[in-house]
Amino acid sequence: ALPIYEADQIDGHLSYFDVDSATLRTPTISGLLFVAEYLKANPDQRILVEGHCDERGTRDYNLALGEKRAAAVQAELVRLGVAKDRIRIISYGKERPADRGTTDAAWAKNRRTVIRFNPS
Repeated sequence: ALPIYEADQIDGHLSYFDVDSATLRTPTISGLLFVAEYLKANPDQRILVEGHCDERGTRDYNLALGEKRAAAVQAELVRLGVAKDRIRIISYGKERPADRGTTDAAWAKNRRTVIRFNPS
């Protein structure tokens, strides 16, 4: 049996992506399994998946890529049995960096999705 995660372990759940990619990595898929189990055990809970990018690329490109990343997380959660209408997605593109640095390490932290509880 899988361990059951608590709400505070799911809120803020991060998934990271390669450059110019919305493809889910193996560790991301494993982490989302726990998110899906939590959501299935808590059917009234809804989430927001935020898509983020690093600073490289145009604003429009990054908004589109952030949306693709959030949609990839949403699609995986749906595949794992969570109703799509419980998962809202939004892209912030490069507007909300986790790390304002301009190094490869900083950019890697910014290529992410973040799961937030979304009660509305």
